[in-house]
Amino acid sequence: MEERKNNRVIESLQDKIMGAKEAAKFIKSDMILGFSGFTLTGDPKTVPQYIDADNLTLITSASVGDLAEGILCRKGSIARRYPYQSNLNMRKEVNLGEVAYADFHLSNMPAFIERENKPCIDYAIIECTKITENGIVPTTSVGITPTLVKYSKNIILEVNTLVPEEMEQMMDIFNVGVAPHAKIIPIESPMDRIGKTYIPFDKRKVKAIVMTHEKGTYPKFIQVDDDSKKIAQHIVEFLKEEIEAGRQPVNLLPIQSGVGAIANAVLSGLKKMNLKGLHMYTETMQDSAFELLESGCISGISTCALCLSEEKQKKLFQNIDTYKDKIILRPQNVTNSPEVVRRLGIIAMNTPVEFDIYGNVNSTHALGTKIINGIGGSGDFTRNAGLSIFATKSEAKEGNISRVVPMVSHCDHSEHDTQIFVTEWGLADLRWKSPKERVNLIIEKCAHPDYREALRDYYKKAVEVSGSTQTPQDLEHAFALYLNYQKEGSMLHNM
Repeated sequence: MEERKNNRVIESLQDKIMGAKEAAKFIKSDMILGFSGFTLTGDPKTVPQYIDADNLTLITSASVGDLAEGILCRKGSIARRYPYQSNLNMRKEVNLGEVAYADFHLSNMPAFIERENKPCIDYAIIECTKITENGIVPTTSVGITPTLVKYSKNIILEVNTLVPEEMEQMMDIFNVGVAPHAKIIPIESPMDRIGKTYIPFDKRKVKAIVMTHEKGTYPKFIQVDDDSKKIAQHIVEFLKEEIEAGRQPVNLLPIQSGVGAIANAVLSGLKKMNLKGLHMYTETMQDSAFELLESGCISGISTCALCLSEEKQKKLFQNIDTYKDKIILRPQNVTNSPEVVRRLGIIAMNTPVEFDIYGNVNSTHALGTKIINGIGGSGDFTRNAGLSIFATKSEAKEGNISRVVPMVSHCDHSEHDTQIFVTEWGLADLRWKSPKERVNLIIEKCAHPDYREALRDYYKKAVEVSGSTQTPQDLEHAFALYLNYQKEGSMLHNM
């Protein structure tokens, strides 16, 4: 037993240390599992590989890596999945109808679990950096891990020694609770610390501890291209105008940004504004945000997960003392809290799948039927942000799909929640605009020139059919672009 002792595990739990294969035997068919992890980081990486069970329900904070989810999906082990995924195998199984998938706003997920009011998860498999007498210290994400720990019947812990123990200094674990006893989240500034540096837990629940040193899945960032740079430039110029008009302070209100090439381009574009002391209050921190932190443009980041490349992660781990006071990691019902997002006046920047001429947004489905990933936290921020920006390229599939359509095939964010739309062609500011006033702005500023005539023709027909209604629609032709694509492989054919 002596040789199995590890200084990252408290003495009272040393006898729970075992191999991943042995730990995986606790998982039986028909169980409900909860995995730690958020946006491919902080997820379990060893035990899931050895699980041999069927008809499993999998609950996570958001997307997890292939070693946590993909391998189980390929085995056919997962029957139900909540609430967000990005694994190609999982996406395929969901769209084939083999996995029952329900998509939720990420801020709601902890409360959904808590309302069960009893342990409802058979096993929580949690990656952590150490286990102390006080609690469990997560690695590079928090997500719903505190909720999983509290509402699981049993816990398996993967202690990843690749991650420095000093990550504890970045943690801010606050228990929001659920109505009628939910707490006010006392955050008035993005870098306010309000919680603990660990997750309290019941030691009796721990059935296994597995020591690991695994890298897991690193995000693959798409190279920023010319169109992404143009989008970033439009947003930068717009933010400058907001500052000049007095609607934003000199160094802007806190930023929230999604993940991807456009988000990277926008954050990189902020360097040109020569900002200092900018803050981020977001759910995911990626490479471009880390670079702004290094440059001094951003002085602090509150986030739920560190979604970094291997190179940037190494740099962070090697310089923990430099960044421990500049990065805060919190649960997702805090990072995505509508209450806090509204109070801070967040500038939210997200990427749509498509949007229509009235400002409704589809963030989740291809052609209205096939799930891509999920809504994630975009809804949490969009509806409650001080400024809500959606940015995307105007076309997809080599020009065969327009991102601007007459009517979205699936609606995740209604026109009531959206404000600013940006493509490589320009920026449409829809604030204070009626539905009819929005149409011309979106077509002329955001649609690709190849599609503008078709969109104008649709609106003209819609007015003829609907008359003097507030929101003209021609229901017979509202989805003609999609039908063109299904029949001809391109939306470009005449409507």
